[in-house]
Amino acid sequence: MARHERVHSQVKGEHLKNTFKLYGNKLKIVVVDDITKDGPFDEAVKGVHTIAHTALPVQLSVGDPQELFVSAVKGTVGMLTSAAKYGSSVQRIVITSLCAAIMWSEPETITLSEVNWNEQSPKEVEEKGLYALPFAKYCMSKALAEKVAWDFYEGHKPEFAWDLTVINLPWVFGPFIHDMPSLNALNASSKMWYDTVVQEDLGHSWVDVHDLAKAHVQALEVEAAGGERIIISAGSCVWQDCVIVVQSASTSQVLSKPVPGDMKYAIIFDMNKEKRLLGLKFRTMEETARDVLSDFDSRGW
Repeated sequence: MARHERVHSQVKGEHLKNTFKLYGNKLKIVVVDDITKDGPFDEAVKGVHTIAHTALPVQLSVGDPQELFVSAVKGTVGMLTSAAKYGSSVQRIVITSLCAAIMWSEPETITLSEVNWNEQSPKEVEEKGLYALPFAKYCMSKALAEKVAWDFYEGHKPEFAWDLTVINLPWVFGPFIHDMPSLNALNASSKMWYDTVVQEDLGHSWVDVHDLAKAHVQALEVEAAGGERIIISAGSCVWQDCVIVVQSASTSQVLSKPVPGDMKYAIIFDMNKEKRLLGLKFRTMEETARDVLSDFDSRGW
């Protein structure tokens, strides 16, 4: 907002208006009722110069993988189609994808970069359907949605003036700016963080929500980022790291105890492209932990 952008969003408009009331009419809310319908973003893309198409929340309770696929793919294609038809002033579109579209499970630590794709999850869903693991269904939807976006961009590039950047994010931690009435309303990554450090459940790469916001802005503004796929990650982690850091940062909460023994990182991401194009300075896990604990305390959690 400090860059004087007009934001088009369907996320709880009144709460956003109140949060950003100091910016007055620089915030405009456009409600999109159903992103799976034709032309859902036709009006929203008119008169804007940049678009940040952010990710759907992690959904692990959906039984039918087709439901996830339709919402993820049609929402992405719908936005790109609207921008191609009516976004005459659009110069850059940034799509928030996930590292879930890149990574897969291996028994040993693996190093991955932007050239890699998660082929494992789509294969599992194709073979097992409704009986595939919930996270495999979600990863499948993100991998296929991103591939569709790149196919659309490459196939229609001569028809519009804008270019496309995709940023791939891991687990996102940090305090909340949106409406969060209770612990029951926590999104998946925040719920896993809470369950890990306040309770005793166990758990790869992560990024602070503030850094992710900066990454979106950088991806919109840095010319060289056009046409690129960029991993945004503060580094590898295991849930054990979160527990240790939070124990040192907390002064009031009763937290779970570190698990004895060594734990290996599942994945290490090659961050050379991000350093070259965006050059973000990522927050430490200690800084993020203090922010989250302070936010929890202020809410009486």
